[in-house]
Amino acid sequence: MFVLSISELSEVGMDFTLDMYFRQFWQDPRLSFERRPGLDKLVVGAEYIKLIWVPDTFFVNEKTAYFHDATTDNQFVRIFHTGDILRSIRLTITASCPMDLQYFPMDSQLCYIEIESFGYTMSDIRYKWNDGLNSVQVSGDVSLPQFKVLGHRQKTIEASLSTGNYSRLACEIQFVRSMGYYLIQIYIPSSLIVVISWVSFWLNRGATPARVGLGVTTVLTMTTLISSTNSALPKISYVKSIDVYLAACFFMVFASLLEYASVGYMAKRIQMRKNRFLAIQKMAEQKKNEALHASNANINDATNLDLGPGLPKQTTVHFKVHDPSRHCKGGSRENTITKYNNAHP
Repeated sequence: MFVLSISELSEVGMDFTLDMYFRQFWQDPRLSFERRPGLDKLVVGAEYIKLIWVPDTFFVNEKTAYFHDATTDNQFVRIFHTGDILRSIRLTITASCPMDLQYFPMDSQLCYIEIESFGYTMSDIRYKWNDGLNSVQVSGDVSLPQFKVLGHRQKTIEASLSTGNYSRLACEIQFVRSMGYYLIQIYIPSSLIVVISWVSFWLNRGATPARVGLGVTTVLTMTTLISSTNSALPKISYVKSIDVYLAACFFMVFASLLEYASVGYMAKRIQMRKNRFLAIQKMAEQKKNEALHASNANINDATNLDLGPGLPKQTTVHFKVHDPSRHCKGGSRENTITKYNNAHP
């Protein structure tokens, strides 16, 4: 088996597509012939395939496969004089490849191709790799946009099914993911979004439109980035490595928005307490002034009405006396006598 190219490795479909030359060797003594000079093998086209016996080989994990027929059927049969037969076909196969995306995008995947007889058990057919460790070869031109081919290995398996034991061959290909695309498209942009959200910490607390607009924009940008990343991946139930990173970035962006809300709430509470304290202080000063005025008024009243115990009380008496000198004029003279009486005998 010679792998010409690997065109796709899909995480959504959990499969990979490869183009290869698939060669089978078997022996049929009925097709042996006498060797002659210059004639030790026969090369026939695909039209003779139906005239001879061929193994009923199929690919166990195949999803789709097709033969190439441009410009003619891309297959041939060689019949050697000893009865050995070689059949070579060019195939493009899409095979299933279960992937573990727990460490995505820093993961490596192991995909495989399994070859088996569809109807013949091990008592009829046994498969083996014809050229040992060199039976599977991968072209040096094989390259994928997001993966590198780390290597391959081959195995021989005995599969036990309900209809019997079957001989099976497996070729495993190791892929390792390249980080460049995700570093440029996801990791660096999400890190810059987090840094941009921190700009609100240096803005004035009173700049509400700027801080709210910056916080909401970064939150929505992170949400869009997370959605676009997960849309290109299968809907799996476990947490991936990139999910942890994006969740941490989203938490920091959202926390910067909550920080402004909490600061605004605390500032409002502090201002309310300050206003309440000033109001209480003003009321206390008003009551103090009212009490001081009332006390001064009481003191003045007490001073005017009562000079205190033991002090003489002043009494003023007005009386008129007849003045002979003024009698001719018909007048009188008014005198005033002031008398001090003790309040207490």
